[in-house]
Amino acid sequence: MIAFIKGTVASYGADWVVVESQGVGYQIAYPHPENLHLNQEVLVHTYMHITENDVSLFGFESLDEKALFLKLISVKGLGPKTAMGMLAKTGYTSVVSAIESGDVNLLKKMPGIGAKSASQIVLDLKGKLVAVASANPKQVTQDYPPEIRDAIEGLKNLGYKQGELNSAANMMSEKPGLTTEQYLKLGLQYLVKQK
Repeated sequence: MIAFIKGTVASYGADWVVVESQGVGYQIAYPHPENLHLNQEVLVHTYMHITENDVSLFGFESLDEKALFLKLISVKGLGPKTAMGMLAKTGYTSVVSAIESGDVNLLKKMPGIGAKSASQIVLDLKGKLVAVASANPKQVTQDYPPEIRDAIEGLKNLGYKQGELNSAANMMSEKPGLTTEQYLKLGLQYLVKQK
């Protein structure tokens, strides 16, 4: 089983990346190609899916995201492509909070998820993701880069609550290397969507 691949981004598309590692190019289904740049050094956590007719690699930015993906595909009738589509559409934090709050309507808006699947996801996973979500608890104060801390401080001054700020900070941490201004804009867009 391939647990991760470390190499450089050779090419990428709407939902995949090719990572070149020691002369071999691995094509990996990937939910966040918008965060990639050609020739960028990356470490992609992977899950290898083997069927009778196909061997596919699914890649993730973090171990938390991979753990959530594995939980999602444990739900009856939910395949890896659908789980990947969920992460690509709304991101790790939104998927976890939708499941934990039992928000079937938000889940139904995700690609490939109908009312039955959404209810099944909540039934199977609600209460089981806290360990996933807090496997890497980060304090907004110290564990984030200064750009994220400054952006969170800005959002705090706008009156957002601590829970919302933690959620926004987690989302920002999935997009490393931005400026304070970019994080602030990203955080505002994210929090407005959550309302």
